[in-house]
Amino acid sequence: MPPRPHRPATLAWQVFRGSDAVRRRLLTEHQLRSSAWVRLRHDVYADARLERDHALACRAAALRLPDGALFAGPSAAYLHGVEHAATFADDVHVLVPLSRRVGAQKGIRLHVAGADDHPSGPGREGNPASSPTSDGGCARTGPTQAAWETAVWLEPVRAVSILDALLRQGLTTRSALLAEAGLRGGRPGGKRARWVFDLADPGAQSPPESHLRVRMALAGLPRPVTQHPVRLPTGRVLHPYLAWPEYRVAVEYDGHWHHDRERLHLDRQRLNQLVTSGWLVLHVTSRRLYQEFPKIAAEVRAALTSRGWRP
Repeated sequence: MPPRPHRPATLAWQVFRGSDAVRRRLLTEHQLRSSAWVRLRHDVYADARLERDHALACRAAALRLPDGALFAGPSAAYLHGVEHAATFADDVHVLVPLSRRVGAQKGIRLHVAGADDHPSGPGREGNPASSPTSDGGCARTGPTQAAWETAVWLEPVRAVSILDALLRQGLTTRSALLAEAGLRGGRPGGKRARWVFDLADPGAQSPPESHLRVRMALAGLPRPVTQHPVRLPTGRVLHPYLAWPEYRVAVEYDGHWHHDRERLHLDRQRLNQLVTSGWLVLHVTSRRLYQEFPKIAAEVRAALTSRGWRP
C-alpha cells in the first residue's frame, strides 16, 4: 500500500534535503516516497505541486553546490526572465570558483570561473547587467555575463535566440555586449562569442523566428532586417518579420496564429496588402522550419535572385 501523503507546513512548496527532513522528524523515509513529494536528485525532494520548470531544477541543484557557485549561461538567462532559455529537463549550468572542488553531478554542467568572471573584476564596477543577483536562493551571473556564457557554451542557433530575448526585454544592451566582448576578448571562445553577438537582434518576436533568421545567415543568405516598417499607399505601416527592403522580399513565420482563425485571417489580409504593394512574401510554418529548412533556404535564395540579388 502506498504511503499516505503527509505534507508538514514547513515543507509546503519547498525544495529540501530528504535527510534533513528525516533528521528533524518532519517526515519518515516512508513518507518521503508518498505522492506529496517528488525526488529531484539524490537526497533532494520538492513539493509535488511545484511547477516542473528550470527554476525548480536550479533550486534542487543549489542544495548540493558550494558557497560562491553561480547559475550561469542559459540557466542564468532563464532566472532573469528568458523562459525559453532552458527547461526542467535541461542541464543546469553552474559557474564554480577555481578554489572550490565540486564532483560531477548528473544534470549539472560545471564551469570553472576565471578571474574576470568575478563581479568585482576589472571593468565591472557599477555595471548591474554584469553583476550577479540572487532571489529564492538562486544566485546567478548578470544578464550580460550570462549572454557571453551562452554564446560560448551553446550552439549558435539556440544561443542567438536567448540573446535576442535578453536584448528585447532590456536585460542587456548592444553596448554592454560590446564591452563584455572587450573584457573577454582574449579568452577561449572570444571570437565565437563576438560572432554570436553580431547575429543577435532584439527585433525577433519569438524563438522560432530567431532560429529562422540565424539559419538563413548560416546558409549564406544576406542578413535580413527584422520588423522593417513598410508604408502602404493607404498610409498604413506594416512590419514583416524578416525583410530585404532593397529587393522588396519578405519572410513571415506562421507559427503564431496556427490555432487562432481570426488572427490568421487578419494576418493574411495584412500580408496580401504587402503583395499588392509590390512585395514578394514567403511563408514559413513551424513544420517546414524544422523539417524542410533546405527547401526554405532555396526558395528565399530564388526570390532574392529574381529581384536582383547576386551571391
